[in-house]
Amino acid sequence: MIGTKDMKFRFPIVVIDEDFRAENISGSSIRDLAEAIGNEGMEVVGFTSYVDLTSFAQQASRASCFIVSIDDDEFGSGSPEEVAVPIEALRSFILAVRKRNTDIPIFLYGETRTAQHIPNDVLRELHGFIHMFEDTPEFVARHIIREAKKYLSSLAPPFFNALMEYASDSSYSWHCPGHSGGVAFLKSPIGQMFHQFFGENMLRADVCNSVDELGQLLDHTGPVAASEQNAARIFNSDHLFFVTNGTSTSNKIVWHSTVAPGDIVVVDRNCHKSILHSIIMTGAIPVFLMPTRNHYGIIGPIPKSEFTMESIREKIEANPFARKAKNKKPRILTITQSTYDGILYNVEQIKEILGSNIDTLHFDEAWLPHATFHDFYKNMHAIGTDRPRSDDTLVFATQSTHKLLAGLSQASQILVQNGNNRKLDTHRFNESYLMHSSTSPQYSIIASCDVAAAMMEAPGGTALVEESLLEALDFRRAMRKVDAEFGDDDWWFQVWGPKDIAEEGIGEREDWVIREDDDWHDFGNIESGFNMLDPIKATIITPGLNLKGDFDEFGIPAAIVSKYLAEHGIIIEKTGLYSFFIMFTIGITKGRWNSMVTELQQFKDDYDQNLPLWRVLPEFVSKHKQYERIGLRDLCTQIHDMYKKYDVAKITTDMYLSKIEPAMTPADAWAKMAHREIERVSIDEIEGRITAMLVTPYPPGIPLMVPGERFNSTIISYLKFARDFNSALPGFETDVHGLVKDTVNGVEGYYIDVVKE
Repeated sequence: MIGTKDMKFRFPIVVIDEDFRAENISGSSIRDLAEAIGNEGMEVVGFTSYVDLTSFAQQASRASCFIVSIDDDEFGSGSPEEVAVPIEALRSFILAVRKRNTDIPIFLYGETRTAQHIPNDVLRELHGFIHMFEDTPEFVARHIIREAKKYLSSLAPPFFNALMEYASDSSYSWHCPGHSGGVAFLKSPIGQMFHQFFGENMLRADVCNSVDELGQLLDHTGPVAASEQNAARIFNSDHLFFVTNGTSTSNKIVWHSTVAPGDIVVVDRNCHKSILHSIIMTGAIPVFLMPTRNHYGIIGPIPKSEFTMESIREKIEANPFARKAKNKKPRILTITQSTYDGILYNVEQIKEILGSNIDTLHFDEAWLPHATFHDFYKNMHAIGTDRPRSDDTLVFATQSTHKLLAGLSQASQILVQNGNNRKLDTHRFNESYLMHSSTSPQYSIIASCDVAAAMMEAPGGTALVEESLLEALDFRRAMRKVDAEFGDDDWWFQVWGPKDIAEEGIGEREDWVIREDDDWHDFGNIESGFNMLDPIKATIITPGLNLKGDFDEFGIPAAIVSKYLAEHGIIIEKTGLYSFFIMFTIGITKGRWNSMVTELQQFKDDYDQNLPLWRVLPEFVSKHKQYERIGLRDLCTQIHDMYKKYDVAKITTDMYLSKIEPAMTPADAWAKMAHREIERVSIDEIEGRITAMLVTPYPPGIPLMVPGERFNSTIISYLKFARDFNSALPGFETDVHGLVKDTVNGVEGYYIDVVKE
């Protein structure tokens, strides 16, 4: 055990020696060393197998040191021929460790063999060579412990280190929060339960910004500033700012530092709602770039032609508010990079096309913080090392470290790349940062931003991303293997993506580049090579719908599969009509994705047998008794037929691609809502009316309409489908934010809040 003052952590010294438990001289000597290490307060864990030495490399994240014997029988008598294979095993072990961790101490020890038996490329990776019997076990133990402690003391990044020091210092708390380091919870039974659940360290570390030694998030001083600078270096950016209330807030900070009322802004039509909130708050005039879309509901890329200044100027002139603006130069461009479904843009091509024609380029990379750490994503993310700079354009990237890295929920960060002639004014930028940041930030979230960045320090970050890619590819290969075994006469789930992928390993990046003539995406007329699919984003397609939007004779709606998986302990990220989405973050393991494959096989068995819902979905049935005696296949058929009746795949595609007329600026429409100059109108009577609210269908959770736009017949058709579907199939309701089930003037129905005429 080792600790920061009184805070203890378990990082044992790992010994790998076949004789660790043997009753011989070699075993006795290594146990004497282990005992001496234990007497100094450090834990020792011993392994006795060399069957797969590289598997022990996985212990590198849990250990403080490795001690590896080279005297075991497997290393032969010492002749070059006999030691060749074991030396290769040792080399593989060291390379596997160093691939993730360049600093953890590795010691070799022997009684009969010395450094002369070890090749130089192995020797240079070592922290020492122990020749037994030349020193006492106690002396050798202290030498090893010194190196282990030196290594452990270097692990914690600046803010997390300062927070641990503060929490372990046993200072009395006279500042907020009112629980005073957790003491308040100890005065109540339910408080005791809360304290025991979360633990004292978390509560002691929950402090306010009056603790000077921790620095200030709001003005970026002290350990906080040191950690932000450290993270900027790791993420290859000029500046980096931690944000404790999500990338929704990061986006608003960037916008409020750049955009003012009346500015023209160029925005991805399928952007996150926080961008639309930013448009409302800043009083900007939006001009939208329209992404492609297929009938699976997967949002494709914005065609490259949309990014030309000629196309953008045409959009400005077509917008009744933008064409009257005094300044026609767009203030900011914001695109979603990557999309929810994993579509990436070649950022360098976008920079080259737009040059300095737009004041600020903003890439919402909530789902892409991992990309800078692997060459697989070269040029497919906003900011990185050795990237060209625009002369006068700032580049921002906003990232959710809690989504694909190891941050706590709401952990986010803002990255900045300066232009050649224009640098970020950090003091002015911080005024926007203060506008949107809490004066009582959660210090555990700050620490997780700090640690999430430190975890991605090379080479560990590269290894973690590569592992995610490998697991994602192995999952895809496993799903294809199952499909092949079932054969053409049976059904199985498909994983959306390129047909040709490597038989093993990651394969070539070119395998994932999207081309116009590919037959797997159906994004239409797009330029080959401008986009790529991120393999770690996996969309699983259920039977029932083809890529052209045509319904099959039978179908398995994804909503049922998601409920089934949830009752078996597997929670899905996003569910569409006939697809659901999972991510291979750095926390996904073989055990998790293999469990997914086996549960999908179990679903297939239950579906094929048409087992009753009370058996396969007991929790769901307990809330919805009307489904108790319905078979799983029968329910799938019922929902599938409803989807087919309304041709819902084409409706949902058409509504997102339909022409929506802007009748007011979003800010003016919002003002109508704030002043209560709105009315709640039935969806049967809203055609041509102006929405006062965001209208956001789930799935996919992408806003369809922003305040100030007029309802058209295509959108109304979808809203009527949602009404009818919700009435027919309770428990599977289609959720549309902005669509309200209410009773108005004695009439129950579905309503939208629109601007009064």
